[in-house]
Amino acid sequence: MDTLLHFVNLVLHIDKFLGDFIHVYGAWVYAVLFLIVFCETGLVVLPFLPGDSLLFIGGAFCASGQMSIGLLIVLLVVAAAGGNTLNYAIGRAIGPRVFNSHIPLLERFLDRRALQKTHDFYEKHGGKTIVLARFIPVVRTFAPFVAGASAMTISRFQLFNVIGALFWVLLLTLLGYFFGNIPFIRQYLNVIVLVGIGAAVVPVILGAVWKMLHKDTSAPGKR
Repeated sequence: MDTLLHFVNLVLHIDKFLGDFIHVYGAWVYAVLFLIVFCETGLVVLPFLPGDSLLFIGGAFCASGQMSIGLLIVLLVVAAAGGNTLNYAIGRAIGPRVFNSHIPLLERFLDRRALQKTHDFYEKHGGKTIVLARFIPVVRTFAPFVAGASAMTISRFQLFNVIGALFWVLLLTLLGYFFGNIPFIRQYLNVIVLVGIGAAVVPVILGAVWKMLHKDTSAPGKR
């Protein structure tokens, strides 16, 4: 519980922690931001790392002259695209092996037809899924893994992977650069972060609930 509370405090006050780090360690902040973004997008076990707020605050510190906006953007685009590539490779290596295994316990819980449907979905809509997932916390961590597991072609994945990374990093860092130091935004940054996360996640949850309800009411014997 203490660890969870400490993490929530870190996310909600990322501006303070990042400022203290810059003051103490200087240019090492670039390596830390690179590593956080790379791990958040590249490892499915770390979807809880701060992403959107970190980019925004990084842009704000660039505006104050403590960091370079050009260097930050380049490093974070590389981190975001590289993280997704690693995640895709893991999904491609592990996913098919898991679904093709004949372990009785796994066969009870895995649906091979679902993997094929996921593959078909990514072939039709995978590009926009990879791009849009960048702006949804947690989802952006799992999207490249599923793309790899469903055998989305590497060339198609990389095209939209780079496009998504560019849009995500440019939008959030530049928003932070131009608006992050406005007193009102600084004062209510934690609220803005929570609202932003809610605005991204709630529509996804509502959409999933709607599909479940619609599927249930359209099942045979239902009215």
